[in-house]
Amino acid sequence: MTDLASEPPDSPAASPGLTLVATPIGNLGDLSPRALAALRGADAVLCEDTRVTGALLARHGISATLLPLHEHNEDDQIPRVLERLRAGQRLALASDAGTPLVSDPGYRLVRAVIAAGLPLGAIPGPSAAVMALTLSGLPPHPFLFAGFLPARAGPRAAELARLRAAERAGLSATLVFYESPHRLGEALAAMAGALGGDRPAAVARELTKRFEEVRRASLAELAAHYAAAEARGEVVVVVGPAPEERTGEAELDRRLGEALAAGMSLRDAAAAVAAATGLPRRQVYARALEIGREPG
Repeated sequence: MTDLASEPPDSPAASPGLTLVATPIGNLGDLSPRALAALRGADAVLCEDTRVTGALLARHGISATLLPLHEHNEDDQIPRVLERLRAGQRLALASDAGTPLVSDPGYRLVRAVIAAGLPLGAIPGPSAAVMALTLSGLPPHPFLFAGFLPARAGPRAAELARLRAAERAGLSATLVFYESPHRLGEALAAMAGALGGDRPAAVARELTKRFEEVRRASLAELAAHYAAAEARGEVVVVVGPAPEERTGEAELDRRLGEALAAGMSLRDAAAAVAAATGLPRRQVYARALEIGREPG
């Protein structure tokens, strides 16, 4: 068993390589001593917004070289970062808030570091997704972190339909989303329409900050509330697992019968019914064959 009181002999703060450093999601007191040591000991700190990370470092008396790394320049920065790492430098990657790579830049860089066989480490810390999940009162595992839904209505509806299809096919997990406060009302309404308005859910705002709030209700109730109430701050939406759905044999036969009566082939009817019910296509096709052989 690992001795929790001991520190690895090669701490990320002292070792060459790239260290992913989790930073506070609101309360600045949540920056860990190991995170501070890694930031203080880094030859350079990669960050999404140099102003945000610069202010955090200044608060703790840390003077460091800041290198911007965001979705628009990550591909261009990767060769430069790999060159620094090959030269034996100690680099830290910090998001504006929370754990790097979780709905933040850095994934492509991490893949490149791994592919190059260069040292990679991480210092754990705050995560808004995990904190909201634990405060929601909804089943904590399994859970599916879906990040931000698309901002536009059409792509958002398509993404929610994809998740709902996965649930019909057997996915049973608590869903966790990040959302912009000014889109919260319409996003909740879209979730209620696609996933079911009676699904239990929670909206967590301003986590670890002075005005932290967790509102728990059904998706329909939350959508109605935030249609009228303005949301402020960072938002996490947690949605409980889909209720178990059972398509009985009689219901399956009815759906297949309607599809066949509409002139669809056995194969097309089975595909359509499988998509609608979430049942395995092979199972539905086998039943369609049985119906096709039965006397009329």
